[in-house]
Amino acid sequence: MIVSLTIILLCQLLGEVVARGFGWSLPGPVLGMLILFVFLNLRDRIRTKVPEFGRTLDSTGKGLLAHLSLLFIPASVGVIQRLDVLADYGVGLAVALVVSTFVTLVVTVVAFVVVSRLSGSAMETAEEGKARD
Repeated sequence: MIVSLTIILLCQLLGEVVARGFGWSLPGPVLGMLILFVFLNLRDRIRTKVPEFGRTLDSTGKGLLAHLSLLFIPASVGVIQRLDVLADYGVGLAVALVVSTFVTLVVTVVAFVVVSRLSGSAMETAEEGKARD
């Protein structure tokens, strides 16, 4: 678990160093997550040499996900510390939150309908072919 957490934190550190070094506006942790994603995609090649490597990283990730709610506490404390910003821009933030949630739901529904029609039409065609036989 220590090795897995070290890998995760090293990816975040590398992302932070790259983002600040190049002056990118992309947050370092997001870039670190992309680096970890690439690393995990290459994991199968590494796994043949170190068999235990894949399982420990998976179990550490599952452990972090199990306690994900604890990771929101610092963000909540940050919001409480900046209540002045919330008072000044609260209405705009609330509108942005509601509109973005609505847009996300609409896009999700449209994507679901498109995918279900594409996959459903292929299934219906296969069923029609079986019915003709």
